[in-house]
Amino acid sequence: MLALSHMAYFSLVVLLVTLVPRAALGEIQYATNTIFIMGFLGTWRYSWAAINFARAVVFRRVIHPRRKRLARRRFAQRAGRSHMYMLVTSYMVEPEVTLPVYRSVFRAAARARDGATIVASVVDGADARLIRQIYETQAEDMTGVQLIVDRIKANGKRDALARTLRILGGLSPTHRDILVFVDGDTMVPEDIWTESAPVFTDLKVGALTTDEDVEVGRESLFKDWFVLRFNQRQVMMCSMGLSKRVLTLTGRMSVFRADLATDPTFIQAIGQDFLDHWRLGRVDFLTGDDKSTWFWLLKNGYEMHYLPDVRSVSFEFQPRPTFLDSSKTLMVRWFGNMIRTNGRALRLSPRLIGGFTWWSVLDQRVSMWTTLVGPITVALAAIMVSPSVIPLYIAWVMITRYIFCVIIALFRGSWFPVTHPPILYFSQVVGAALKTYVLFRMDKQKWTRQGGGTGGAIIALRDKLKATESAAHHALALVWLTVAILYFTKV
Repeated sequence: MLALSHMAYFSLVVLLVTLVPRAALGEIQYATNTIFIMGFLGTWRYSWAAINFARAVVFRRVIHPRRKRLARRRFAQRAGRSHMYMLVTSYMVEPEVTLPVYRSVFRAAARARDGATIVASVVDGADARLIRQIYETQAEDMTGVQLIVDRIKANGKRDALARTLRILGGLSPTHRDILVFVDGDTMVPEDIWTESAPVFTDLKVGALTTDEDVEVGRESLFKDWFVLRFNQRQVMMCSMGLSKRVLTLTGRMSVFRADLATDPTFIQAIGQDFLDHWRLGRVDFLTGDDKSTWFWLLKNGYEMHYLPDVRSVSFEFQPRPTFLDSSKTLMVRWFGNMIRTNGRALRLSPRLIGGFTWWSVLDQRVSMWTTLVGPITVALAAIMVSPSVIPLYIAWVMITRYIFCVIIALFRGSWFPVTHPPILYFSQVVGAALKTYVLFRMDKQKWTRQGGGTGGAIIALRDKLKATESAAHHALALVWLTVAILYFTKV
């Protein structure tokens, strides 16, 4: 069945090419500037992808195994204990998810050689009772595991993290201890202490993150989209792992040096992070705590490593009835977090954070515009030259994205459904459009599960004016992009 779907995919490519009449090819070939511009941008983007893929292979096959051996050797030679602290935040998580998640947390804690302390931050009393029940009925020996359940008010994840970190700070963790941040919907790998503790024998390492997998449930476009995203993430994280500085410390599960994570300035960066914007004023960060922790470590010169052979598993639920609405909702939150942080990261010195890391952050800003050049150019060429350019462009997209998916699948070690190439293009183009949207609306934030946020109805006159101004700036930027395309392509 899988082979038949892929055969049908390429049959469609052939059909699209044969739809173009020969006379139309003569019209299209006169648009030499268009071909040159798109070819130049395409070469740039494909070269950047090839560089990241080559770096990922080198890291995964050569560098990471070598670093792992050296870290374990240092750890075996080092005296002293390495206690594991775990910070788990649960809010509006279903009991059928809480059960396997906390079982995995307790299993991992029981396997920590030097003991573990778990602080579960919960809002609902029923969650607190369920967590204690799981702890008391765990099959493993829990003698060396301490559980602290901290029931708090529903003031948001940042407030919960800051409060819990202060509790852990009171336990006086050392630079040899590790602190695992876990979301209440993420299952922890049982060997997280064994794999993580040796990495922190290098005092330059401030944190690490791991590979991710996803449990979505029924087969759907939403599931295929998430699987593809995590497959892409593995490649990009491996590439950045070569530079010892990843581009995000995922909030689902990351590991920190315990004394850094309980530093008062680190806690403040999580609890009260903000951005001073020239037009929007002070923007207090609601979401994006993982970006706040990342930036604090980045600006303080710490390395952030990646473990490609350790994997957490997250439970994901489609937040909206349709795939389009769900993906848009999630991407607006993710990209908003990214854009609110990468602007200030660019102001850091490349010598401090590493040249490749700095360039990768810059690419996040530039790629949102270059990705839109292709679709806009094709739309203009279809209107002004020949509509036959559309089937040719679709065929080109189908072939190139299929090749990308083959490369990603080979790196991951698994094949892909035929939905992945069109989903990849959708993520690139719609994602780029949404990035430009949030770039001009950095003050708009909202959690997926929570009702609170700044993305609701605008009431105050000042907010209405600000929203109108944001829309005008965004529209003007897109107009200038279109004008630039018209000028350089001579369409």
